[in-house]
Amino acid sequence: MTDGPGLTDARASNDGRSVARAIDAIRRGWPIAIHAAGEDALTLLAVETADARALDGFAPAGRYPVLISSGRAATLKLTNQLAAADPDLPVVVAPAPWLDFDTAVALADPALDLATPLKGPFRTEYIDRPVASLAAIRLARIAGLLPAFFIDGIDPDVTIDPVAIGRHQDATALRIATRARLPVAGAEDAEIVAFRAPDSGDEHVALLIGQPDGRPPLVRLHSECLTGDVLGSLKCDCGPQLQAAIDAIAAHGWGILLYLRQEGRGIGLVNKLRAYRLQDQGFDTVDANTRLGFAVDARDFGVAARMLALLGQDRVRLLTNNPAKVAGLEAAGTMVVERIPHHLPPNPHNERYLATKRDRTGHQL
Repeated sequence: MTDGPGLTDARASNDGRSVARAIDAIRRGWPIAIHAAGEDALTLLAVETADARALDGFAPAGRYPVLISSGRAATLKLTNQLAAADPDLPVVVAPAPWLDFDTAVALADPALDLATPLKGPFRTEYIDRPVASLAAIRLARIAGLLPAFFIDGIDPDVTIDPVAIGRHQDATALRIATRARLPVAGAEDAEIVAFRAPDSGDEHVALLIGQPDGRPPLVRLHSECLTGDVLGSLKCDCGPQLQAAIDAIAAHGWGILLYLRQEGRGIGLVNKLRAYRLQDQGFDTVDANTRLGFAVDARDFGVAARMLALLGQDRVRLLTNNPAKVAGLEAAGTMVVERIPHHLPPNPHNERYLATKRDRTGHQL
């Protein structure tokens, strides 16, 4: 017997509440536990939000392994050790007398690499709870925190399972919340549609420009960029791309701008600004993200496909230079009948950024 829709929705709602409580706890510097089937529970205290007092309560014996992402371990040259050789698994740094709170903070935050010479040596341990460990790294990204945890302490505030974390922000849970007419600069005949899911505070929006005319809409997927869209940052091309997309859709006569709440390629605003700090030290956008311990691009374009499906659109002309957007939409069931380049001239501040997108992440004109 399979679960009916009511049971499935109720389970998803309970999962969403448990993950929300866990996110609140780790942001407050409280310990949580992740318990995967077939594994012992993994207790966690986020390095970023902990302090020495919280750590003493979490690990009163004064010994605490530190869980970090595989990307951060590669930066620290720990992946040459057998226990850390799998690039798909996080890395556990074994307790040591010199692994105190300040050193753990330096392990977690690459912005401190040049200012804080790391102590050592460090030894990695075998990952005996791989499912929970991977879920912890995902939870850190969802919470907008550095992916680093003290582990194996006591008294967790919340216990969750990896399945709940995996379901969090599931695109299929998105629903239309409301819609209204919204004339905007460059497109007076426009309607805004808001989408949200019960387990997430993110609220994505679509701007429908013009009226359906039987042709596939011209669609632009635009990821939120506070610094570029609102503050006019010259480090990226996001603000000009946003306005140019509205103008292009209006000129086409019918189309949709999807504004996705996936700041910083999915790592969140604070971590994006951490990446900016690393760029100030000479790293490009790709290396900055991986040094932080995140994927080069953590966005979920299935969200965009779900929004289009709710708007009744399964065939689109896509305004993009990014083949990953085409692949992401098509993998989620949206047919891209044509890719249309979306190129704007560089400025002295974003030339390297645009070159990195071309040379390292496959953007095309």
